[in-house]
Parts: sequence; C-alpha cells; structure tokens
Amino acid sequence: MAQILVVADDLTGSNATGALFARLGLHTVTVSDLAQVPRYRDAVDVLVVNTGSRRFTAAESYDVVHAATSAATATAAVTNGAASGPTGVGEALVVKRVDTTLRGNPGRELDAVVDAMTARHAPARSSSAGAPVSTPVRVLAVPAFPDAGRTTVGGIHLVDGVPLTRTAAAQDLFNSVRHSRVASVIGEQSTLRTAEIPLDVVDEGEDGVLDALRRTAGQVVICDATENGHLRTVAAAAARLSAEDGTRWISLDSGPFGAALAAELGVRPSGDAPRILAIVGSVTEATHEQLARTEKALGAHYVLMDPDEAAPEPMRIVRELSAAADSGASVLGVRVAPRAVRDPDAAERILRCLAEVAVQAVSALGPGGLYTSGGDVAAAVTGALGAEGFAIEAEVLPLAVAGHLVGGPHSGMPFATKGGLIGGPDAAVACLERLRAMHSRGAPRLPGLPGGPRQSPDRPRSDLLRTERPSPERPSPERPSPDHPRAEEVSP
Repeated sequence: MAQILVVADDLTGSNATGALFARLGLHTVTVSDLAQVPRYRDAVDVLVVNTGSRRFTAAESYDVVHAATSAATATAAVTNGAASGPTGVGEALVVKRVDTTLRGNPGRELDAVVDAMTARHAPARSSSAGAPVSTPVRVLAVPAFPDAGRTTVGGIHLVDGVPLTRTAAAQDLFNSVRHSRVASVIGEQSTLRTAEIPLDVVDEGEDGVLDALRRTAGQVVICDATENGHLRTVAAAAARLSAEDGTRWISLDSGPFGAALAAELGVRPSGDAPRILAIVGSVTEATHEQLARTEKALGAHYVLMDPDEAAPEPMRIVRELSAAADSGASVLGVRVAPRAVRDPDAAERILRCLAEVAVQAVSALGPGGLYTSGGDVAAAVTGALGAEGFAIEAEVLPLAVAGHLVGGPHSGMPFATKGGLIGGPDAAVACLERLRAMHSRGAPRLPGLPGGPRQSPDRPRSDLLRTERPSPERPSPERPSPDHPRAEEVSP
C-alpha cells in the first residue's frame, strides 16, 4: 500500500513532485484517472494523483480533489469482522501539491483534502477511558521552493525576491494570483484558520519551530522559508510533534517540503532497502558536514579509520560494517578520521586500506550501490574491484556523477563519485539517494556486457525491491492493460 498520497492539479507538477520522492528511493507513479488508483496503490510507495483541476472553478476543484482523496484513502483493514483502522494510501503523509506561484484553487482544494482526511481519521484512536478521540489532522503550508527561486518571508510568497502580485503570475489569463500573502491566497477560498511561523523562529531551529507548532491554534500553519535548510528544520519539528501527540500532517507545498517531511517521518521504500556502501577518503570540513547530514537523513553508519594507524586492518572495519548492517543500517561506510594527513606514505597506506575495505565489504555485504568521495579514492576502489570502466548515467550535481561499473566481476553495480570539496551540505545525501533509486531500476544493458540488475550471491533475488519484479497476482505498473490509460512512472 502506498505510504504517501500526493494530490496535484496538473501533470507537470505531479511528475516534478513525484521525482523528488523517487530521489528517496521510493517507487512513485502518477495517475490521471481515478479508475487507476486501486490498480497502482498496492504496488508503489508514493501514489501521485493528477486531478488536472488548475483551471476548474473552485466548486469543481473541491469535488474532484475530495473524490480523489477519498478514493485513494478509502480502504480499511477488517479483522474478525471489525475495522481495525484506516490502512489506505497516505498512512504516512498526504500532500496537496500546489503550483510554485500558488495559481489555481489552493484554498478550496485544501478544504477538500482536509475534509476527506478529517472524516477518515475521526475514530482513529481511543482515550485511556476507551472513548473515541479524534486524531489531530493539521496542515503545514510551506510553499517555498528555494532551488527554483520561490521563497516565503513574513508570510509573503516571493519569486526571485519579488512578491507574487508583481510577477507574471498576477497576469496569468486563466489563473491570475491576486495576493502575495499565503494566508490571503488560502483564505480567499477557505474558512480554515491560519497561523504564521516567521523566519526568525525558523532560524532558531527545530526546538523553536516545535514550540511554535505546539502553541499555535491554527488549522493551517504557514511557515517562512528561504533555503532548503529551513524546509528540513520545519519538517524535523513537525515529525517530532507527530511522535508526541499523533498529529497527522497534510502538507500544502510545491514539492520539496513534502519530500523533506517524508524523510523526517522515516518513510522508507517498501521491502528491504538496498544497502549502499560509502568509501570516503576526504577529510575536508565540507565532507564532514555532508556525512553528518547523511547520518541524520538516511541513518548512515560510518566506521572511523585512524590515519595515524601504522597497519590498519581492513577486515576489522568490514566486521564493524557487517555488525551495523545486522542492526538494520542500510547506508554503511568507512571514513578517515578528520585529521590532516601530510605524510605521503600514510596517504598511500590509507588508499590501499580503503580499496581493500571496498573489495571485502562488497563481497560480505552485497551492496546495491557504491559511493566514493575523493578522486584518488574513486580510482583506487574501481581498480581494486577490477572494473574496466564507468558507464555515466547523470550528473547529480556539478562534479558529482552517477552511473554503473562496466566490466569485471561487479559490472552493472550503481556507482557514484564526488570530489571531496564539492557540493553543499546535501551533496552526499543526493548521491546516496540517487544510488538507491538506480538500484531499484536495475542496471542498463550495455553492448557486449552482461545486462540486468547485478545480484550478489550473498543476497537472494527476493531481497530486491518489489518494483523490479511485480508479483503475479498484481497487475504490473509497467504494463497496464489496454483498457486503462498509461500511468506516468517517475524515475529520478
């Protein structure tokens, strides 16, 4: 069953938002016909429903969004003849995707999602005395998309620093925006109470936002944000409140906040997550910050290697990695302790050890992808693994590339490389997420080389994600029957 439901008002936005979830390794499909919802909801992690309602009237938008939300979340488990609680699509999160410039009918469509979800979760839990208690259903409105120049400051939504009403969005022939304040855009069509969390509170960090979320009485909480770090801060605070009181969040955003909230809520791909192995030789401050971010966002576990150790033991490191894998970590790595290494002999010793760790760890753990940081490390590791080359798939970010190993015993393994000084705080997370998604798709077929996904003899075929081999009793999302329009499968 899909863990996340996204309801969007146009196909372009649907697919763009779906791609952000796919980066997390979540199998994501976009459908534009409600009849397709039952067909795909059991086979994906994220179901994106495109209502195509941006140019509808407010009343028409409400009806189609309410129908879409209700249809996707309608199923309930039944045990001994009694419903055991809702188990439909969107158990982890429901996202009402809005245009980056808030065009369309965001207020009325939000009402539709809230009404459907409130009705669904009214009897979800009981008090200590046994009386029904409604699960809190609240909205976090964080429409900022910093990478696209969309930010929110003082409740005012900006495009490249310009208020909405002074941009082309205010001149749109079909969906002109009449307000720059997010609360006014929502309030034009909705009676939901709104509250605002200003930028200075978000800048305080998680604790400040969490305290504001606890204190505010608004059904819709609008948060300022000007950078990706702000999105993560709000998401982390919201996840903590959910853990405290069971609050069910509906996210009103243009894509990146919903993905950040999903990550903070701990949404992971269904089935066993592929193991990703990281071999990191860089000791720069940028690398340290990037690895810290992977520990928080992905639960990564690293074994420290002492650069001053005269005779490092690769198998000791591999044993520690294996223990971490047995404890449930899916992102595993070795890193050099952040101390300056000025002795050329020590540098060569470190490279040899890291390369040997890679060889032994690949054999012992059967990872679904391999990440290296540092150019010398990448060369040493690929050489030790016997690879003949590197099939480039994409540039994850400048000077960070993802692809597959070519030739040798590990041909087809997803592989990503990044320079030690390259990228911002999320650079390593982006590379690791890319490897997860590549693993779920399998390796490409290359002329004269073995095709299909790499499979370690130590990892049985059943360990691979369900998306690679749909069960026979379910229709395959990749091959819809002729009487259904094709769904859009989002690949990162």
